[in-house]
Amino acid sequence: MPTPTCLADGAVHLASGPLASGPLASGATAHLAEGLRLPTNGLDYTILGIYFVVVLGIGFAAKRSVRTSLDFFLSGRSLPAWVTGLAFVSANLGATEILGMAANSAQYGVYTVHWYWIGAIPAMVFLGLVMMPFYYGSKVRSVPEFLLLRFDKWAHLLSSILFAFAAILIAGVNLYSLAIVVEALLGWPQWVAIVVAGFFVLAYITLGGLSSAIYNEVLQFFVILAALIPIAVLGLHRVGGWNGLTDSLDKSHGTHFTTAWGGTGIGSDNPLGANWLTIVLGLGFVLSFGYWTTNFAEVQRALSAKNLSAARRTPLIAAYPKIFIVFLVMIPGLVAAVLVPKIGTSGSDLQYNDAIPYLMQELLPNGVLGIAVTGLLAAFMAGMAANVSSFNTVFTTDIWAKYVVKDREDAYYIRFGRLITVIGVLASIGTAFLASSFSNIMSYLQTLFSFFNVPMFVVFIVGMFWKRASVKSGFWGLLAGTTAAMVNYFVIYKQGIIGIPSDQGANFVSAIAGFVAGAVVMVAVSLFTAPKPAQDLQGLVYGTRSPGAAEPAATGDDAWYRKPALLGWGALILAAACYIPFSF
Repeated sequence: MPTPTCLADGAVHLASGPLASGPLASGATAHLAEGLRLPTNGLDYTILGIYFVVVLGIGFAAKRSVRTSLDFFLSGRSLPAWVTGLAFVSANLGATEILGMAANSAQYGVYTVHWYWIGAIPAMVFLGLVMMPFYYGSKVRSVPEFLLLRFDKWAHLLSSILFAFAAILIAGVNLYSLAIVVEALLGWPQWVAIVVAGFFVLAYITLGGLSSAIYNEVLQFFVILAALIPIAVLGLHRVGGWNGLTDSLDKSHGTHFTTAWGGTGIGSDNPLGANWLTIVLGLGFVLSFGYWTTNFAEVQRALSAKNLSAARRTPLIAAYPKIFIVFLVMIPGLVAAVLVPKIGTSGSDLQYNDAIPYLMQELLPNGVLGIAVTGLLAAFMAGMAANVSSFNTVFTTDIWAKYVVKDREDAYYIRFGRLITVIGVLASIGTAFLASSFSNIMSYLQTLFSFFNVPMFVVFIVGMFWKRASVKSGFWGLLAGTTAAMVNYFVIYKQGIIGIPSDQGANFVSAIAGFVAGAVVMVAVSLFTAPKPAQDLQGLVYGTRSPGAAEPAATGDDAWYRKPALLGWGALILAAACYIPFSF
């Protein structure tokens, strides 16, 4: 799942043709610009083939460690923090983010850093320092299961259904986006790309469960870096280094284009359509915390860690590469804005989303080109695998085993988990074609975030920090938040009751509506219904202690450089320091 966004509409279009940067016609099929076919040769395809062989090899190797359902769904809670940390960031580093954030940079410039340093790092630190002790200490297998312990089965069942539905939709976005890119760059028909990628993800998750997905995500992390680093370095060299890049952009786009905060004063106009307050509160709190702290596709990686200390360090370790990855997606977008001055406008055949494919075509020799193509495919597969592996866990453990077929032997649930993985991948292929009906893929993703992640976040945050939140308030708060977000988008916005200038703006308002409605309903319901007994809240509410938190520290975990507080505050300070060169 990509980093949440709240851009003005038109920021990221997977589309082509002589269109201006505004929104595409409703229902237009998205695709990259023609003429971006890459000059791949046998060497490039050999590199791609080796990657697919290694992916399947990891699946077969991981299969040997799957003996119980805990092994299949949570890697037996046995993985070290560095593995789960890299998988955590890789699961988020989908190609929709790589292409989308590069496109965002080509259109909006350095504003892109906000989606990382404000829109990710604080929430990742909060997850590691504050929320993981509750998740891991309670020994839940999933995020929805936490709601079962804190509230009741109705909150649990509703959250499980909503999450499973969203996971399949988002996995489909990754598949469809992959098909768009592969068709443009390699000439494969879209259905071939969808089926091939779906098959490999299905194969290694079905074989080795979450362990296979996680170890492949670690591999994919390095393959993605190997793809992006040459593009950024060669791109900078082409435009005369960083000084040459910024001088060119200052002349062609104005000085605000190369600053993070220029033009974001309240009442000021800027292309982003957001002032500093909406960036900090809207993106930095509502959307980012809603995504990073309750999205099971991410949290599942931390839950698979070998102990509580490793689980807490998982998002904190991931925060450090996340701080710097922005440069690898931002620089190509800025370079493209220099090399193709009219990119994204009617004066060019290239749209913003063509930034990275264009640079791949222009800058990379064969061999390196094969690595770059492999990196893009790896990114798509990482995003899809994260959602499929979290889907099979939630559907099996939270829906099937709890409400449909109870108390069967453990081997039954492993077999069912593999079966539902197959069904999930097939369903993702179906939703991939559903995604084609949306002209703006990132807008579609943001719509899903506002519908599903934000309402779940408010239920978690109220339930985790307010002991008085009653058993019934979880279900009604989640229902009210989801309903409010959908009503705002489909009725208030789509029917034109209130004028909102863009889809992304409507998503932002939907997120706020979902958060406020969920919180208000939870408070109201709690005032008229009984709270959960205090003894049942241990380890589930802030200020209480989880029995799981009392486990002794593993050897080496007490080292100063492994202290979660040090890692967390270090990440926050580093992210804040990174703003300095872009703030003046």
